Amino acid sequence: MPDAASGTWRPGARQSRDVTPDAVIIVPGIMGSELVEKETGKLLWGLKPAMLGRAFGHRGGLEALRATEAELDGTGRTRVLPSALLRLPAWVPLIHGIEPYHDLLTMVRDTVPDPSAVLPFPYDWRLPVEHNGQLLAQTARRHLEGWTATVLATPALRTLCENRMPQIMFVAHSMGGLVARAAICHQPDLQPDTRAVVTLGTPFLGSAKAAMMLNGGRRTGGLEGAVLDRLQRLTVTLPGVYDLLPDYRCVDEGLEVARLTPQTVARIGGNPYLAAASMDFQLKTRLDHTEALPAHRAVVGVAQPTVQSVRIEAGVVQPQYMSFIAGEHGDLRRDEHGIPEWCDRWGDGTVYRDAATLGTEKPVYLPVQHGSLAKDDVALRYVHGVLTEESVYAGPPMGPGEAGLDLPDEGVIAGRAWQLRVTGRDRPVGVRCEVVNTETGAVVATPRLSTREDCLGASVTLPEPGLYRVRAQVADTPPVTQLLLAFGAELEERAGLKRFSG
Repeated sequence: MPDAASGTWRPGARQSRDVTPDAVIIVPGIMGSELVEKETGKLLWGLKPAMLGRAFGHRGGLEALRATEAELDGTGRTRVLPSALLRLPAWVPLIHGIEPYHDLLTMVRDTVPDPSAVLPFPYDWRLPVEHNGQLLAQTARRHLEGWTATVLATPALRTLCENRMPQIMFVAHSMGGLVARAAICHQPDLQPDTRAVVTLGTPFLGSAKAAMMLNGGRRTGGLEGAVLDRLQRLTVTLPGVYDLLPDYRCVDEGLEVARLTPQTVARIGGNPYLAAASMDFQLKTRLDHTEALPAHRAVVGVAQPTVQSVRIEAGVVQPQYMSFIAGEHGDLRRDEHGIPEWCDRWGDGTVYRDAATLGTEKPVYLPVQHGSLAKDDVALRYVHGVLTEESVYAGPPMGPGEAGLDLPDEGVIAGRAWQLRVTGRDRPVGVRCEVVNTETGAVVATPRLSTREDCLGASVTLPEPGLYRVRAQVADTPPVTQLLLAFGAELEERAGLKRFSG
């Protein structure tokens, strides 16, 4: 059960646990798996905060993660190995923080009769979703067969299967839901053997932030442009990022809204061949009848400022916090002047709400940031309920108590003031905010919020470089959190002298 003091999941009394007989597979999101270099064992991703600052702040800091030609053509896919689910909080420009999976793993392991029923599935998130889906399909089949054999050979476990044999349960965060879907598409006989798939913030229709990642720092300069250029130099080589490009009409052209094409991706700085391969796979998935996930339960983040569409001006991607409205027959709904109608659907800060549902009849909406969905206590309670086949309370009703966080996409400089925004409220009464050093656990700032135009805001200065967790809480509702990386002042000085090109 959750520990009230720490907010993290703690195992309950073993003799009274409510357990599932199923084989559970946990599939993390993009950048949610630690990666090591096969030949040396050197850790390439899953870095400590100080190493994160060096990776994004120094020339060549991300070079080892770039996909090589051999990896892209399939001849060198063992150069980098996934070693574990993310164990330390991470930070990435634009998609902000990625929380570790310890709490999710602990909860799931406390929901099975034996730890061998749980299989974490780290994967090389740099490579195509289709490739990782094929690996997951093979792994899931072996895991189910192995767990079933264990249950049948163990008298104490056989009593759990008096009514039915074990099945597979997928619990997938972010890109992990795409990998799970690809696994079932690749091996359709997994469908009848899968009891349910729980997805947490999975971008089934993609994320506009992927286009911004491929665009680099074209729309800004200084520190922001330097960090984004460094990110672009990495992501432009990664098929996994192209698999996250929006699969819906998202390009605002004034009187029309268009889909991304390989040519458009090339204009904004991406690789048209990788984009075409990804779009072909997206089309194949849409047309494949196995697209529907068995007993799909979607946990969807809401109430967070989220990019939903883009404008492209001279090769520069300009983010837009609005979704266009489809008419009855899928055409654009327009006003009396012929202008496409739009509204702000919000989301989890990375994936807008409609992109994460995949037609689920009753998605669970939580005011949580994308990277925190696999750690949030209410989300964990819901996953626990699905695993144990209980009907559980899925969190507070949607209403004025929701809070959203909006932090700088590209990180900040320690010792320099930056602006924090808390959305969803226009008065600071009952709203608490604090900034915590993720390494020490120390509270380093308690920003004093004041009313801005349509939100609350505060000026914050962080004392030293490092990774910080910003937490905002309204009254007694669960807090919303987001990670933020603070660089040293020397990075700003270098960026001012010379624009980083990679």
